[in-house]
Amino acid sequence: MVTHVRAEAQGDERGALLSFVEEQRGGIRRAVLGLTEEQARTRPSASELSLGGLLKHVVEVEQTWIARAKGEPPAVKRDESNWHECFQLLDGETVASQLAYWEEVAAGTEAFIRAVPSLDDTFPLPNDPWFPPDERVSMRWVMLHLIRETARHAGHADILRESLDGKTAFELVALAQAG
Repeated sequence: MVTHVRAEAQGDERGALLSFVEEQRGGIRRAVLGLTEEQARTRPSASELSLGGLLKHVVEVEQTWIARAKGEPPAVKRDESNWHECFQLLDGETVASQLAYWEEVAAGTEAFIRAVPSLDDTFPLPNDPWFPPDERVSMRWVMLHLIRETARHAGHADILRESLDGKTAFELVALAQAG
C-alpha cells in the first residue's frame, strides 16, 4: 500500500484533507487484501455489492470528481444504460488492475489539489437532475465529498469482508502491517 501524502505536509489544510481521504482508501484496500478474484466478485448479502465492484466504484468516483474539478470529462461516461457497471468488475478487470489504477488516480488527486491556487477555487457541478442548476463547488468541497464518499464505502467494505470470511478491520490492519 502506497501512501501518497507526505507526512511533513499533513499540518496544512491540503495535507489534512489528502490524509483523511488516504486513510479511507486504506480501509477499502485492506478489505480486498488476500481475497481471490472469486471472493472479490462474491455478493455476500442481499445487496448487489461485491468488494471488487465497490473498489471499482470508489476509484471511478474519485477520478470523475477530480476530472470535473479540472474541467475535463470523466474517464468513463455513465448514464442510465451503464450505471450498474460502475459497481461490477467486468471481463478483464481485476482487483489488482483496479488497485493499480487507483494508485494513479490518487497520485493525480494529490498533485492536482497541491497545485490548485486555492481550495476556495470553484468549478461547476454537472447539469444532472440530482444537482442544483448552475451550482458551483470549491476544491475544498470536492475533497470533503471524496472523504465522505470513500468513508461511506469503506464501511460497506468492512461489512462485506466480514460477511465473506469473518475478518474484521482490526485483523485486516494487522495483516496489512505484516505483509
